[in-house]
Amino acid sequence: MTMQHVPGADRGRVILYALSTCGWCARTKDLLTDLGVGFSYIYVDLLTGEERDRVVREVEHWNPQLSFPTIVVNDSKVVVGFREQEIREAIGA
Repeated sequence: MTMQHVPGADRGRVILYALSTCGWCARTKDLLTDLGVGFSYIYVDLLTGEERDRVVREVEHWNPQLSFPTIVVNDSKVVVGFREQEIREAIGA
């Protein structure tokens, strides 16, 4: 499974690491969509094998607690959890 892309305004590289069963992850995805931001997302819980291991290591790099949602903006800003104001600030919305 590769990252899924949602088209929208270019606010830099925005990646959402999420779980398919997580309500806060769904709210974060909806917020980014409603703001019209282009972003990529991946459901970590749907991955298997080496791909899952690789993506889990990526998330742990940004968020050692490995909690979701984890949003990474331009490989520099990280927002963990559904924190609407922080997400808006990180993407410049």
